[in-house]
Amino acid sequence: MTRDNEESLLRSVGLKNAESIRVVRLRAEQQAEAALREQANLLNLTHDAIFVRDMNGNAKYWNRGAEELYGWPAEQAVGRVILELLKTIFQVPLAQIEEEVIEAGRWEGELVQTKKDGSQVVVASRWSLQRDESSAPVAILIINNDITERKRAEAEARENDRRYRDMQMALAHANRVATMGRLTASIAHEVNQPLAAVVANAEACLRWLDRGTPDLDGVRRSVEWIIDDGNRASEVIRRIRALANKTDIEKAPLDINDVISEVIALVHRELTSLQVSLRMELAPALPMILGDRVQLQQVIINLVMNGIEAMRSITERPRELVILSRRDETQQVLVSVKDCGVGISAENADRLFNPFFTTKSGGMGMGLSICRSIMEAHDGRLWAAANVPHGATFQFTLPVDADGAS
Repeated sequence: MTRDNEESLLRSVGLKNAESIRVVRLRAEQQAEAALREQANLLNLTHDAIFVRDMNGNAKYWNRGAEELYGWPAEQAVGRVILELLKTIFQVPLAQIEEEVIEAGRWEGELVQTKKDGSQVVVASRWSLQRDESSAPVAILIINNDITERKRAEAEARENDRRYRDMQMALAHANRVATMGRLTASIAHEVNQPLAAVVANAEACLRWLDRGTPDLDGVRRSVEWIIDDGNRASEVIRRIRALANKTDIEKAPLDINDVISEVIALVHRELTSLQVSLRMELAPALPMILGDRVQLQQVIINLVMNGIEAMRSITERPRELVILSRRDETQQVLVSVKDCGVGISAENADRLFNPFFTTKSGGMGMGLSICRSIMEAHDGRLWAAANVPHGATFQFTLPVDADGAS
């Protein structure tokens, strides 16, 4: 009812006081509520909970879906304050929601409410403002859809995903420790080299001091070499501790060639003991990638050690391992590890990256599976192919660090 119509009605019936005006407006509100009930009745066959509340929050209408969802019959719900009846938990303050409804005419969001039996339910809630003929807000039509099971399933999926990541991290840590056990001789060699140099330089320092006229320049050079060698030993130990520690993934801009060089220092002894020659073709000035140094070291160590193991039984041809880095046709950084060993049999080609599959008598069968998981976590890809006539090539690609490239 428009304001002019209202005044006309007041004049026609001779009502001039404020009380009579309130009566007319109440009738208009009742008409609006009746229209809302008629709209809600059209949806009474649905499973959605539909109810109408006035601008003070009191329930004016309660459909069958609301009875089924909340357990409150209409005769007990109508007239009650809905916030108190359902003990609604809002993601944002109710006043903010009501303000948005009045300004925009609608609101949508998720609410947590309590049923008559005390259990909680999560609903997707849609609010729609209803106005009278004078455009004054008179009521809010609310349609709630039960999404409790969906939210529970989403929470379970997140928890399962967290558990899977924790399991992958634990397996990756176990694999690193097992790999380090195989690399004990190489690690000892890498630590002993700078320590032996420290001793040698310290002895030289004493000789410079024992001269009739101490050679202070020689002493200074020896001390500087001792410091350099001490730092070298410290860096080796730091890398070993990083490999042994069980830590969360920490991505940072990296030069993949530096990561490869660090790995080669650790496997040097293995290469020497099995008489494997190493050829590295590392492209200079490669763009930085974004990755976890320890995890990428773990991938490269696994691939290199697998290549060395694949050539253990080879006697009729030279054992050579080739490590290559470059940019591929998609401009990603590509790393290849190529051996001339026993190769990949046709029946094993599709199972190489399956968990617990191994061709080694003492293997866990997790190395390549973990490597692929690490690559996927870095938005990269890992695959293998047989070489002609001998051996296999394992390759992975990593996207360029976009921030670093720019």
